[in-house]
Amino acid sequence: TVYNLDWPSKASYGDAAKQQEEYRKTLDELQGMGINTVFVQVRPTGDALYPSSLVPWSKYLTGTQGQDPGYDPLAFLIEETHDRGMRFEAWFNPFRASVDATTAGLAANHVALQHPDWVVPVQSSSGSKVTYLDPGVPDARQHIIDAILEVVNRYDIDGVHLDDYFYPSGVTFNDDASFKRYNDGGFAAKADWRRDNINRFVRQLSESIHAAKPKLAFGISPFGVWRNQSADPTGSDTKAGVTTYDSMFADVRTWIRSGWIDYVVPQIYWSLSYKNARYDVLADWWANEVRGTNVKLYIGHAPYKLGTSEAGWQSAQEIINQLNYNKNRAEIQGDVYFSAKDLLKNPLGLAGELRKYYGS
Repeated sequence: TVYNLDWPSKASYGDAAKQQEEYRKTLDELQGMGINTVFVQVRPTGDALYPSSLVPWSKYLTGTQGQDPGYDPLAFLIEETHDRGMRFEAWFNPFRASVDATTAGLAANHVALQHPDWVVPVQSSSGSKVTYLDPGVPDARQHIIDAILEVVNRYDIDGVHLDDYFYPSGVTFNDDASFKRYNDGGFAAKADWRRDNINRFVRQLSESIHAAKPKLAFGISPFGVWRNQSADPTGSDTKAGVTTYDSMFADVRTWIRSGWIDYVVPQIYWSLSYKNARYDVLADWWANEVRGTNVKLYIGHAPYKLGTSEAGWQSAQEIINQLNYNKNRAEIQGDVYFSAKDLLKNPLGLAGELRKYYGS
């Protein structure tokens, strides 16, 4: 839903009937390809696609943050999804507060205005300015957990899903003040303190979700490379410029081994022929990570890369070859695609290939 990438469209701002029709059409087309689950972003930027007592209405519904769209989108989304016998995972972007350069368009009850001391402005590699909630601030972490629990307690969702936005990678993140103030673990290195902050967040969120609904699934989709072997001999045989452990300070291995998550969806967005981060090398690495645990492994695939010049993406057969590779790994129990619009565009005839693969 962020930037209106998949749903709803900007053309549907303030038009509940149009938004509902768009979603129904999307669901029907996805189900026709064999998709049985949707992950829908219900918290894109510190806001909500549902009536909340904690955060404002998302601007991606009406064009104005805080404006009531006239219906409960989340209730509608869940009902339509379940009516088709499909699963609905509520996807939360935890720490991204805003994608706007200024606070001018934010609703009065947005966290960046209510608690400016919780946010850190960063400039992305593309030059755009965004703000993040500081994971080092305990109250900020609790605010996110409270917002997620609002959905857990009020809606018949099938799971809680977080994406890979923890600490932002490749940017200067000025958290010196919170490191000084909240370093109760006595960490000498800020990197270790940051990982501890994310570990605390994941553990507390997991405990809160399962206390409310013990059988509700909680999963995370980290960046596809945990660590390169050059940094850690137990890492993958890859040469990734970004890693989830060192760049985003997300220690997924600890989450898996501690049983804090029910499933993991590594974003393995590279082909079987991409030398620096080969799909098969990473699929094997993640299969090994979950082996012997109760954590389910689903793989994040990249239909958005089909038709690009990157190695391996010149045919839709690349995705099918990846799926066939998954079949030979007992630990891999599902396939997740980013994103809906890229499936609906049917790049290089992928939709027909998926229909054949899934037998739908």
